[in-house]
Amino acid sequence: MRVIIYTGKGGVGKTCMAAATACRIASDGKKTVIMSTDQAHSLGDAFDMSIGCEPTPVCENLYALETDTVVESEKSWGNLKDYFKKLLTLKGGSGIETEELLVFPGLEELFSMFKILELYESGQFDTIVVDCAPTGETLSLLKYPERFSNLIEKVLPVKKAGVKAVGPAVQAMTKIPMPDENVFDDIERLMNKMQRLQELMLNRDIVSLRVVTTPEKIVINEAKRNFTCLYLYRYNVDAIIINHIYPDSAMEGYFSKWLVLQNEGLNDIKESFSEVPKFYVELQPYEIRTIDVLKKTGCMIFDSCDPDDVLFRQEIYKTDIENKTMSIYLPFACKDELILEQDQDEITVGVKNELRRFPVPRGLQGMDIEGAGFDNGYLNIRFSGRE
Repeated sequence: MRVIIYTGKGGVGKTCMAAATACRIASDGKKTVIMSTDQAHSLGDAFDMSIGCEPTPVCENLYALETDTVVESEKSWGNLKDYFKKLLTLKGGSGIETEELLVFPGLEELFSMFKILELYESGQFDTIVVDCAPTGETLSLLKYPERFSNLIEKVLPVKKAGVKAVGPAVQAMTKIPMPDENVFDDIERLMNKMQRLQELMLNRDIVSLRVVTTPEKIVINEAKRNFTCLYLYRYNVDAIIINHIYPDSAMEGYFSKWLVLQNEGLNDIKESFSEVPKFYVELQPYEIRTIDVLKKTGCMIFDSCDPDDVLFRQEIYKTDIENKTMSIYLPFACKDELILEQDQDEITVGVKNELRRFPVPRGLQGMDIEGAGFDNGYLNIRFSGRE
């Protein structure tokens, strides 16, 4: 099974590119489902039909769905949510304000991503194509499995045992309700799902991410940041889709200066993403919507390759024990934006506001960071023995 995820800045045409890809793959006879994790769903608009929160038949071999975060939320943490609600309403009545307080930043996007895991583990489809939320929301959910891993491994068993032992006494004294067993079960299930989702997302034989951009400078810069952060989290980007390219014939007269800017943007993309496969989509004289148009567009984009293939694979990590170096592929990152810290046999690497923890590879453990530098897109970290 394959999972192909489309991401990028809002308004670049992710939905249309994802839908066209799904149509192209389904036309090859593979049972395909396309799903939207964006809260502002537009997948139904692209297919010009009503789409529900479960796989809806679109055409032969193709199904579509738009995730419902309320439904996915209840599946993932219904008991835990009820417990929080009980605490919040302990001294007052419930209302719309209480419901709003229980919508934690990033959780809605995370619950939407759980639908990918559910579809993958069901084994119903050959390919899952995902129309993802804009860049910021997509990246936010990548932090959860790693940041909460200690909770399930260390803190949760202790808290669970403590509540079971002294919970009734504490509840009698403080009048604060203690969590039931099913609340802890929810947390364990939630963490287990996050870990399984991360394992799936890091499987580069199954999951590919594709960044959609346009030739404008602002959008290209966002695509570069997106690309770097995805590699920081070890996700494989196997293609860049450049959408909304204006034909030369349409750029005469008043728009002639736009042609110069567009060519500058296209050159920037060509040089910046030199090794990654790039697919160029000219602006069409019609909207890219309805099944027939999406099929035509999918065939046009992928006329010389199979979009279901892993189109590119970059080696993200390299370790050279002999020379005491660890290398991480971080294209477009610069020294001024970099954070590099070490805590025993774990290092933290940060680019702008994105932080990622890495264990020091075996063979380099017990050593300290001596220095670091960039070379051909790789951050090379040098180690030396501890005295």
